[in-house]
Amino acid sequence: MVAIIDYRAGNLTSVRLALEHLGVACAITQDPARILAAERVIFPGDGAAAEAMRNLRELALLDTLRTAVDRSTPFLGICLGTQVIFDYSEEDGGTPCAGLMPGTVRRFQPADPLCKIPQMGWNTMALKRPHPLFEGIEDESEFYFIHSYYPAPADPAHVMGETEYAEARFASAVGRGSLFATQFHPERSGRIGLRLLRNFTRWDGTC
Repeated sequence: MVAIIDYRAGNLTSVRLALEHLGVACAITQDPARILAAERVIFPGDGAAAEAMRNLRELALLDTLRTAVDRSTPFLGICLGTQVIFDYSEEDGGTPCAGLMPGTVRRFQPADPLCKIPQMGWNTMALKRPHPLFEGIEDESEFYFIHSYYPAPADPAHVMGETEYAEARFASAVGRGSLFATQFHPERSGRIGLRLLRNFTRWDGTC
């Protein structure tokens, strides 16, 4: 069973529907015991960093996330669920985050006033390193993005894929051990996004 972490964020149902389309058993849950008993964990979400961290603390889920990662449970972060795995986000005047992966989250700051922030729509990802979740996914495949901030891992070895937008080349996919995360939304990215999700549901957490 795949546990989809409910920390009062948006976009949980679309992840559930994508997994159900793949025939994968899943549940949206706030229950730490159920999350820790799951074979795999997905940490999705839309919204803002400060509110997300406040909700995680109120629901007593921060230790649950850390335990799941420490146990090497296959773990997938999506969009806001990717940003808050880092140490710190520039959003909301500066927000300390979960610290599951070293690095920060930065705001796009294009010099061109006509550049639209947030990025909304399709963009390509350049594959930087091989990973089991990329099986069957070609370099420069397109995925769907909605975001104003982007991950900046402290260790370049954690960058699995990169994307360019607003004069920035940023990590659109990151990975370390059993933890993998994407700034884009695989559940909204059509066939290629479903392929990444299917790969996750078959992944044993090693690479």
